[in-house]
Amino acid sequence: MEPRMEPSGGEQEPGAVRLLDLPWEDVLLPHVLCRVPLQQLLRLQRVSRAFRALVQLHLAGLRRFDASQVGPQIPRAALTRLLRDAEGLQELMLAPCHEWLSDEDLVPVLARNPQLRSVVLAGCGQLSRRALGALAEGCPRLQRLSLAHCDWVDGLALRGLADRCPALEELDLTACRQLKDEAIAYLAQRRGAGLRSLSLAVNANVGDTAVQELARNCPQLQHLDLTGCLRVGSDSVRTLAEYCPALRSLRVRHCHHVAEPSLSRLRKRGVDIDVEPPLHQALVLLQDMAGFAPFVNLQV
Repeated sequence: MEPRMEPSGGEQEPGAVRLLDLPWEDVLLPHVLCRVPLQQLLRLQRVSRAFRALVQLHLAGLRRFDASQVGPQIPRAALTRLLRDAEGLQELMLAPCHEWLSDEDLVPVLARNPQLRSVVLAGCGQLSRRALGALAEGCPRLQRLSLAHCDWVDGLALRGLADRCPALEELDLTACRQLKDEAIAYLAQRRGAGLRSLSLAVNANVGDTAVQELARNCPQLQHLDLTGCLRVGSDSVRTLAEYCPALRSLRVRHCHHVAEPSLSRLRKRGVDIDVEPPLHQALVLLQDMAGFAPFVNLQV
């Protein structure tokens, strides 16, 4: 029998219906609580035992959890309460927990939610290889993963992920500076066939060897971010142009060894590149200096 809210002290008017008198499964859960922000749900739990039971029932059926909806910084106790009974999550975003989230906090949540398809752990520097191992082992349907600015991610952790996540399509490894060419090459060989989006930005250890291996093993690759990969050069970009027909965007800002001739073939295909052609850069510079854009015959 569903619990009811404790009496407020006054007599209920004849014919009046309290909120909790409405059917929980048919009305309150699918049509009311699903529209209440998580931050308000935390407050609602404190109204009464019945409201606490209702909120917990709603949280147990969550498919998507975004910690940013609670606030820029969510306390550990609040996260524990919110995810205590969740067993059907498909999307989990925990970046606001980056200052304190540990393996002990995350691993039990992963164990209860094997259907996870998308996980964001950006900036969660207190985690370790153990958490990534639990994710790879327990969530075989994982498709999207962000590990941006997770300095603890090393080659061994990435190999475990590549071995155990056959559905992986999108991976953000921005500023994972322990990763080197060998680890990226292994990822490409194991999961390249399904990989569609990859960020290796801000990693000076990534060079042409890794990018060429990605090009040869990732025919469905659509988005590649190499921003700040100082060892990447024109040779690997030419290989991308040859082997990646699905490529839609390429980020090579601050890749000082990538020259325009290697990018021109991709530009002709309509690939979005974050570095402007030299002529365009020169025109912008002249405009800034002279206050106008001079006429240039581009056909000369």
